Amino acid sequence: MGKELADRYAVARDVFAEADGALGYPLSQLCFDGPEDKLKLTEITQPAILTVSIAAQRVLAENGVQPQFVAGHSLGEYSAHVAASTVSFAHAVRTVAKRGRYMQEAVPVGTGAMAAILAFDLSNTEEVCREAQQETGGIVSPANINSPDQIVISGSKAAVERAVELAKAKGAKRAVMLQVSAPFHCSLMQPAQDRLADDLRALKFAAPQVPVVTNVDAELIQDGARARDALIRQVTAAVQWVRCIQALIAAGAQTFVEVGPGKVLTGLLRQVDRSKTGLNVENEDSLQKTLASLGTQAD
Repeated sequence: MGKELADRYAVARDVFAEADGALGYPLSQLCFDGPEDKLKLTEITQPAILTVSIAAQRVLAENGVQPQFVAGHSLGEYSAHVAASTVSFAHAVRTVAKRGRYMQEAVPVGTGAMAAILAFDLSNTEEVCREAQQETGGIVSPANINSPDQIVISGSKAAVERAVELAKAKGAKRAVMLQVSAPFHCSLMQPAQDRLADDLRALKFAAPQVPVVTNVDAELIQDGARARDALIRQVTAAVQWVRCIQALIAAGAQTFVEVGPGKVLTGLLRQVDRSKTGLNVENEDSLQKTLASLGTQAD
């Protein structure tokens, strides 16, 4: 992840070097060379994705591409705030490493789960979650409202499994368990939220230089205190991604550039509003395509 950009652009190399220094271990080496099993540990994954995302964003900035608004999905909200200069990159990368560890430690391995439910609306999803909770005595709730066609649920393993069964029985196109290390964005994450809150309250949050859309409220904010509060609440709250995209479109956004590994958010954008342009930057090829597209639009 990110190796091509680091090889070609000094500004990207600097981001990886800063991450290595802030964390006290060679994150760059893990991103570039693996091993994959270590990279998949959430306390490594989270700073790795943040670092690759900011490396890509700074290469874009060096090429004259600056955002008018920023948003990020879950962990990506930290990248958004670094891009908006709400928090420093070094502080953010250390914080998300701890965030990953706190999340992993909040729930014993194997007792939590997440599942994706496709072509099943939010009200129906909430209903099957309520039924599964009543039947199992466990916790399950919507965790990521990703698109009109995709909602991820999270909670106790037995409750999530029962919700999947109910969703299939009630007409969901598909409902599948996900391979995740913990049940993110549900009330089981409260211990992680409490620990992370102390770390975030110790950090300096500046006013974002451009509006940032919060995951929990889907509101455009330019206030440091509100940014901190939203990041704290985000740990146990659902990611309101559909509403985030809708808020950006209502504010006038026409072109969305996804930075960092993968193109998941670009795909979700198409499910929310196919009339908007979705681009991505994760390597040299995607960078050049995005720059060419933005140049064409600027003309």
